Amino acid sequence: MFTKQSLVTLLGGLSLALAQTSSEEYPSLAEIAAKQASVQPFSPVSNVAGLSFDRFVNIWLENTDFDVAAANTHLAELAKKGLLLSNFWAVTHPSEPNYCASAGGDTFGMDNDDFHQLPSNISTIADLFDTKKIAWGEYQEALPYPGYQGYRYPESGDNVYVRKHNPLILFDSVTNDATRLRQIKNFTTFYEDLEHERLPQYMFITPNMTNDGHDSNITVSGAWTYNFLSELLENDYFTKDTLIMLTFDETDTYEIGNNVFTFLLGGAVPDDLRGTKDDTFYTHYSVIASLSANWGLPSLGRWDCGANLFSWLAEKTGYVNYDVDTSNLYMNQTHWGPLSDDDYSEYYAGWPAPLTEGTCSSGNGILSAVKKTWKDLTATFNYTSPFPYDSRSGNNVGVKYSRTLKNGKVESGVSR
Repeated sequence: MFTKQSLVTLLGGLSLALAQTSSEEYPSLAEIAAKQASVQPFSPVSNVAGLSFDRFVNIWLENTDFDVAAANTHLAELAKKGLLLSNFWAVTHPSEPNYCASAGGDTFGMDNDDFHQLPSNISTIADLFDTKKIAWGEYQEALPYPGYQGYRYPESGDNVYVRKHNPLILFDSVTNDATRLRQIKNFTTFYEDLEHERLPQYMFITPNMTNDGHDSNITVSGAWTYNFLSELLENDYFTKDTLIMLTFDETDTYEIGNNVFTFLLGGAVPDDLRGTKDDTFYTHYSVIASLSANWGLPSLGRWDCGANLFSWLAEKTGYVNYDVDTSNLYMNQTHWGPLSDDDYSEYYAGWPAPLTEGTCSSGNGILSAVKKTWKDLTATFNYTSPFPYDSRSGNNVGVKYSRTLKNGKVESGVSR
């Protein structure tokens, strides 16, 4: 069995032993029990000021059409307290490629919910955050111990925790680092970090398979969300200068446009936008782009590069978002790539090359590690587009987009 080398780090004068963690798809019950007794969570703290928010909380629910979610009384009540993003889109189906996209800026052709380990030369948002030492963490309900890499937990019976809903655990660049691995924690640690005021500046929160609606319904997930957030919204430490996003990984119906119910809450929502809606076109990639613009971070050079920014953040940076004609857009499939099962996309062994030069919507260049790793290669796709498309497969082609710059110049295009 392959295990990663134990390390010892020093934090705040304390020596913390890092237990070995297994990358097995189904580790033994004895191994899981041993890790539960030995692996300690790591909760770094930072205070890097952002342009529009100082903390971002990303909460995802599962597989629900926009109108179904919008009709849920609990979610509707929460949305009224913040800003509804009425034109926010998931990027494909099924679940896992959307979670992968949220961390890596691409689906890499993934059209399945399989056990994946993306190679260490694929950069993620963790690498972006580390350029400015911005503390990040994931909180996965029912994760048996920090950094657990198994396919699910428990390993038999009803699903509770599943790897496919855990973005950063998919990437070797995270899991090969024992310290980073311990930043992927469970809800017990979330409440401990909240109590001791050591929450990170970026966090991704995944409820269990019942609470997120995957193995239940919107009534259950809506009630869970309301109960979870109502108390937190009264906590000044949690909400001060914080932007909380509640969204869905994808729609439940594959034949309609993949427009998912999404809203923003927290102290960082501008006062004049509370109780309103924003019709700007966004995708899961817009979150990465907005995080980069907010904290002055580089781009991954993938689909985050051309993604629209949160509208008020774009105004602060001077970036002009694109209007996208969604009448012919579905976002229900992904481009070809090495993680495809030849189901919703085409298998191709080569890894798509990102942009290494050019200007992205966040305005801060491209991550140096990306430029070094992929130098002299031409970008595989038009990553400067505000939405993903693939000319080879015809996925999302024929969609018009345009914007009017501040000097009056009109820029327009059609995905081909």
